[in-house]
Amino acid sequence: MKMVPHVIGGLTAAIGLALASGAAQAQITLKLHHLLGPKAPAHTKMLVPWAHDVEKASGGKVKIEIYPAMSLGGKPPELINQVRDGVVDIVWTVNGYTPGLFPRSEVFELPFVHTNNATATNLAMRDMFNNGAIADDFKSVKVMFLHVHAGQGIQMAEKLVRKPDDLKGLKMRIPTRTGAWIIESLGAAAVSMPVPALPQALSKKVVDGALIPWEIIPPLKLQDVTKYQIEGPNHVRFGTTTFQVSMNKDTWAKLPPDVQKAFNENNGEARVRAVGKVWTDSEVGGLAVAMKAGNKHIVLTEAELDLFKAKLDPVVQRWVDEVKGKGIDGQALVDQARKLIAKYSK
Repeated sequence: MKMVPHVIGGLTAAIGLALASGAAQAQITLKLHHLLGPKAPAHTKMLVPWAHDVEKASGGKVKIEIYPAMSLGGKPPELINQVRDGVVDIVWTVNGYTPGLFPRSEVFELPFVHTNNATATNLAMRDMFNNGAIADDFKSVKVMFLHVHAGQGIQMAEKLVRKPDDLKGLKMRIPTRTGAWIIESLGAAAVSMPVPALPQALSKKVVDGALIPWEIIPPLKLQDVTKYQIEGPNHVRFGTTTFQVSMNKDTWAKLPPDVQKAFNENNGEARVRAVGKVWTDSEVGGLAVAMKAGNKHIVLTEAELDLFKAKLDPVVQRWVDEVKGKGIDGQALVDQARKLIAKYSK
């Protein structure tokens, strides 16, 4: 389904006309587009409550219509261009679907920068956005909030994995370039694809497994195409994925100050804490669905996890060296991210 930019994009112009005409009672309707289905926790527990809270805070002046599962057209990697170009007003999207576009925020995707605390990592991202460390990544949009998911667990269709060598020669799905580096460092082949394509890829053996959290199991029915869910002790994961909820800059500029205030009041520290809890709590339900289907939850020993750490430490340096070519002090970002995550994990 193709979108019609001049029709949907005209929304921002309509906002301006309504306000200019003095239509005090006119409700501003904004379209929020995202990639997952309407039953996914990201939709039901994160985006819907956020939209409701903003609407309530605005006194009913704004209405946020949420369109899940790419129902306004296009593919998930196109979401960021849709919001930048004003085809839609707001998107929730994966930063890594557009490799290289958000290089600074990639620091949070690196192995063992984020470990097992989504709320702590969300707060660290918020601090580094507010202090300017990663803000340049997002100049083309108006960020509502940034966040991560609970972290990349290993989900396997057939093969049990307990050490890096168990992945040699296999094909593993990952959504980001940093994730691809992780996979390659473990001796497997990285296959990049948006998450909605994963169930079919697993069932047709296009991939042998994926780095992905447990919360996505129920909406994608991954319990039907996987046998093993694998993570480190104390829920330690192998990196994470970064996300943004962002608005078109012209849409934002046309909103009256009281409506902007309604958004700002609902995009602060309390929001990213709540989002972290949503993703953490959703892991429990996702894993339970897999276990009920007969899957096995594998928790690595500390010694086994150390083997993965030894293989993946060079990925951090690879990233530091790569972003240096863009004039970015990657090591400073790594150090700052780790320090803040440790602070908020206490």
